Amino acid sequence: MTSTLPAEATETATGRTTEVVPAKIPPAPGRTTAPGTRPAPGQAGTGDQHQLDQQRPDQHQLDQRPHDKRRLLIRPVVRFRTSRADLVLCAALLLVIMAVQGWNIQHYPTLSDDEGTYLAQAWAVQQGDGLAHYTYWYDHPPLGWIQIAALTWLPSLIAPESMTVGAMRFAMLLVSAASAVLLYILARRLWLPRWAAALAMGLFGLSPLSVVLQREIFLDNIAVMWMLLAFCLAASPNRHLWHHFAAGIAAAVGVLTKETMLIVLPAVLVTMWRNGHPDTRKFAVTGAITACALIGLSYPLFALLKGELLPGDGHVSLWDGVTYQMSRPGSGFVLDTGSGSHGVLRSWLYYDRILLLGGMAGALLLLLTVRWSVTARALAGPALAVAILTAVAMRPSGYLPAMYVIQGLPFLALMLAGGAASVSHALLRRGRRPDEPRGLTAVRWTAVVALVAASAAYVAPRWYEGNRTALTADANAPYRAAASWMATEVPDPAGTRVLVDDAMWLDLVHAGYRPGLGAIWFYKADLDPAVTKTMPGGWRDIDYVVASPTVRRDARDLPRVRDALNHSEAVAVFGDGEDRIEIRRITDAADVAGTAGAEGGER
Repeated sequence: MTSTLPAEATETATGRTTEVVPAKIPPAPGRTTAPGTRPAPGQAGTGDQHQLDQQRPDQHQLDQRPHDKRRLLIRPVVRFRTSRADLVLCAALLLVIMAVQGWNIQHYPTLSDDEGTYLAQAWAVQQGDGLAHYTYWYDHPPLGWIQIAALTWLPSLIAPESMTVGAMRFAMLLVSAASAVLLYILARRLWLPRWAAALAMGLFGLSPLSVVLQREIFLDNIAVMWMLLAFCLAASPNRHLWHHFAAGIAAAVGVLTKETMLIVLPAVLVTMWRNGHPDTRKFAVTGAITACALIGLSYPLFALLKGELLPGDGHVSLWDGVTYQMSRPGSGFVLDTGSGSHGVLRSWLYYDRILLLGGMAGALLLLLTVRWSVTARALAGPALAVAILTAVAMRPSGYLPAMYVIQGLPFLALMLAGGAASVSHALLRRGRRPDEPRGLTAVRWTAVVALVAASAAYVAPRWYEGNRTALTADANAPYRAAASWMATEVPDPAGTRVLVDDAMWLDLVHAGYRPGLGAIWFYKADLDPAVTKTMPGGWRDIDYVVASPTVRRDARDLPRVRDALNHSEAVAVFGDGEDRIEIRRITDAADVAGTAGAEGGER
């Protein structure tokens, strides 16, 4: 079912191909034949041809009608599947993006505990051991790592030992590729010219900030892919009602992949409303909201059916998980130089200030010009997404994780490309007349070329330095060396208990350590009753601690882990400085590692 009248393609004064919905011609008074039915030869009917000819305006009257630019600029016809130029340009850019993001992906950036956690939970799903490698406590909806389990299923089936963080990062290239293509399609559906859509795709895929973060196994990357699909369906040029229902479903999947994407839903609805047909947009938006809500309610329904919706004795609950996430200690105001949020902002700006600041400036420009700019009106939804994400990040007492910016990367790229399209249109076309002197036209083009050259001169060296590090540095050599030592130097892995962060947890499992109670995710030694009850002697029930930067940093809040560090000695050290990894063996002597533990705690 479609919500549009038949449309035809026409050329506007600006040379853009658009769809124009033909006006309905009212039937002649007394007409009895069905619409679209021709009278039989010789049949006059009550509404004869002469009456119809009198009602139909002649060509002179059509030519004298005032030129209504808003009527002509209804919707560009962009058929991605049949546009060879779009297909070739998008494919070429995709190859470049995949080459840059895939090169050196196992070695940079440094493996993170979050990556290891999501992959370990995906491994548990593959093994049929439940929704997590320990007790699932509703910290996030499980759909995210279920998708990771699907993405990594085939390689883990062929080579089970490859189910480690570094190797499985290659699976994220599929997510990055899908997101980049969806962003190009969205840009074209939102009226951006081909070059601007290519610019948005390039900014999104080649920014040093994107190259670093999109390589990592984060739920945010998968959620962004689903949200981009929702935007593409909401801006579908066909405007089928099922496209809008599917947009609601895709948005719900995005939220169930990473719940923080919930704040972007209003932007999807704005895009759907602006691109929907006036006669059916209310039904479309209502259907999308209904579909999104029904899919989203499956998560609390799952908890209810398991008897884990509300708190109770002897079990986890969805309520406790939500309460924990909502009550996490804030990281401070992002503009307060002494806050953790400011440190996260500085890390983003270190990799790329162009996409971050330029995208926010582009969003501000488009929001300020939405009343008289066609591009600004078309990009109102993504601009709203940038505004919402920025407002949430600016909360004075909120918690700002390092991967939060992933959710805004495609919209920032779209805003920067949209701002560039608006500026180029203003320079080349605004106020231009058919009889404009060639000298003035040359001045316009000279200004555009100068802006492009200045932008390239500013961006290229900064992006080169940022991406050169990602393409050449090896930040994970200490992890690989530590995993190799634990696999070869410990005589009885199956009977050894090791505290380790999740970035190396699967490496130890593949090396023969018992998952869960042999290779122990160090947080669980203090926080999971199922693990702590197997350690009545506390630190004495541990044999080794793999003291990575994450373990040393968080040990000060974990008494058992802190005691294990203080009663251990280093038997192997890999790397140096704060990024070193120590293999520490538990001893009976007290405070052997007191200095090392304190040093790590200050990191």
